[in-house]
Amino acid sequence: MDLDIPELPFPLRTYGPDGSWSYEDGVLTGWAGPRQDRFVPPTGESLEPAADAPRLLGAPEGDFQLIARVTVGFAGSFDAGVLYVHVGERAWAKLCLEYSPDVPTVCTVVTRGHSDDANSFTVDGKTVWLRVSRTGRAFAFHASRDGEQWTFVRLFTLGDEKETGAALVGFATQSPIGEGCVVTFDHLEYRPHWPPDLRDGS
Repeated sequence: MDLDIPELPFPLRTYGPDGSWSYEDGVLTGWAGPRQDRFVPPTGESLEPAADAPRLLGAPEGDFQLIARVTVGFAGSFDAGVLYVHVGERAWAKLCLEYSPDVPTVCTVVTRGHSDDANSFTVDGKTVWLRVSRTGRAFAFHASRDGEQWTFVRLFTLGDEKETGAALVGFATQSPIGEGCVVTFDHLEYRPHWPPDLRDGS
């Protein structure tokens, strides 16, 4: 399924399991089904075929920032709403608001063959602002409690500039050990440039 969102200059396409994606009045909604996740355990050798989660992705050009306020209907540990970057089957990254395992937390996963997993800061309630940015071969993750003051979370790459320039970027939902959850993304914003300073809160 393809979905055009007026705030974004590129179309989005669904990947993975059905997320029942919908968009209305500035709000994007997606569902994660039971035990749906996108993670390659570093202690294991392979990605199980069932280890996938609903994703809605598109291909922005050049430098950009993608911003969304994310609200998760937490029902089980590790339920999450995600901004997602995909370069290849074993090269992708997630910026999540996750119930980790019993406190809402901003966390990140970067997968280069296998996944890592890192927590950033906890959140009161079920809502936070997330931002993914790209310049050249570099990606940056930021999060914010109010959409104004941004906390730098991570700087990384998933390949050379040609590979990262062709990345798919967008939204995902997950419920790794639960029975599913609903996630909404609103206050969507696209900026065609890299942040002026990664660490000054802008």
